[in-house]
Amino acid sequence: QVQLVESGGGLVQPGGSLRLSCAASGTIFSINAMGWYRQAPGKQRELVAAITSGGSTDYADSVQGRCTINRDNAKNTVYLEMNSLKPEDTAVYYCNAEGLLKTTPRRIFDRWGQGTLVTVSS
Repeated sequence: QVQLVESGGGLVQPGGSLRLSCAASGTIFSINAMGWYRQAPGKQRELVAAITSGGSTDYADSVQGRCTINRDNAKNTVYLEMNSLKPEDTAVYYCNAEGLLKTTPRRIFDRWGQGTLVTVSS
C-alpha cells in the first residue's frame, strides 16, 4: 500500500510564507508525478502545482510567481513553497502522487493525502 503524509499547514498572515511537505511511503517502485491541489468549502478542488520525476512543473495561474514546487526523488517527497500569500489562498491543500507499485507485473497507483489546512488571515 501507499501512504502520503502531509505537513506544514497552519495560520499565516497575508504576505507571509509557508512550506508544505508530502512524503510518500509504501511498496513504491517509482513515482511519475506528484502535485498539490487545494479545495475551499463550496469550491472545486483545483491544481496548485505539479512536478514530474524529470522535473517538469505546472502551476495554476493564481499562484504562478508566488509558488515553487520541488521534489526529492530519493526520498519520495514533494515540497510546496508559497510566498506573498493572500486570503484567497485559504484552503485545504492535498498532496497527490501517481506511479507504479513494487508488484509483478507493476501496478499503477494514484493516492491522495489527508489534506492540510492553510489559513491566510491577519
